[in-house]
Amino acid sequence: MKLRACVIGHPVAHSRSPLIHKYWLAVHGIAGDYTRVDVPPEKIERFFDDFPKSGYVGGNVTIPHKEVAFRKVVEADPVARALGAVNTIWHKDGKLYGASTDVYGFIANLNRSQPGWEKQAKTAVIIGAGGATRAIAYGLIEKKIPNIVVANRTRARAQDLAAHFEGKLVPVALSNLMPHLREADLLVNATSLGMTGQPPLMLDLSPLKKSAIVYDIVYAPLETELLKAARARGNPVVEGLGMLLHQAAPAFERWFGVRPEVTPELRALVASDLARKAKR
Repeated sequence: MKLRACVIGHPVAHSRSPLIHKYWLAVHGIAGDYTRVDVPPEKIERFFDDFPKSGYVGGNVTIPHKEVAFRKVVEADPVARALGAVNTIWHKDGKLYGASTDVYGFIANLNRSQPGWEKQAKTAVIIGAGGATRAIAYGLIEKKIPNIVVANRTRARAQDLAAHFEGKLVPVALSNLMPHLREADLLVNATSLGMTGQPPLMLDLSPLKKSAIVYDIVYAPLETELLKAARARGNPVVEGLGMLLHQAAPAFERWFGVRPEVTPELRALVASDLARKAKR
C-alpha cells in the first residue's frame, strides 16, 4: 500500500515540502507520496475533522492553519502545547494527534551551522513577534539563554509574547533596538521581511559585535540582504533553509518510520529549485 502524506496551507503552492519528502521517500525506497493540499480557512475545521478518513497517514500544517490544528487534535506534544500551534499531524484509531517540530528545526539548524553557539550566547535578539518568534523564543529558553530580547514594530505585541512566556523575554519597540543590538551574541530575523516579494529588513548592523551570529529564517532568497550585510562585515551567518529541512525530519519519521538525514545533497536540491524559481 502506498503511504501518502501532505502539506496543508493556504496558499500552499510555494511549499518546498513535497520536494524534501519525495527525496527522502526515494532515498529510503519507500512506496509513498507527498502532496500539497490548499484548504481555505472556512473549510479547515471540517478538513481536520475528516482527516483520519482522508487516505493520508499524516501531514504538515503551515500558515494560516497551525492554531486551528492545535485546537483540533486530541493530544499534542509538550512543545505544541507551549506554543499553542501544531505543524505536524497524524491519526490513530480515528483520532487526530499533533506536534510541533519548528523549535527542533530552528535549534538543529543552529547547532549544525554554528556548533557550540550556546557557550557564547548570553544575549539573543529576535526581530518580530509572530508565530515563528514564539517557537524560536521557546527553543532559546530551553537552551537557557539568559537574556532574550524580542523587538517588534509595535511593542504591545512583543509584550504579549513576553507575558505568554511569563516574563522570560524582554519586549522592546524596534525603534529602541540599538542598545540591545550592541549586547547581542545572536540576532534572529523571525519576520517575512527580506523574503522574495516582501520589503527588505532595514537594519543598521554597525552596533553589532563581529562575533555575533546572524540567523535569518527566510529561505527565499537563500541569502537575504540581512545575511549579505552580516557576511560582508565578518559576522557568522545561519541561512533559513536548514531550519526548513531539519523541521521536516521528525515529521517524516513519524509517518514513514525512518529517521531521514539532512544531507548536502538534499540542501543542494532545494537550493537549486529556489534559484530556478527566482529566475522566473
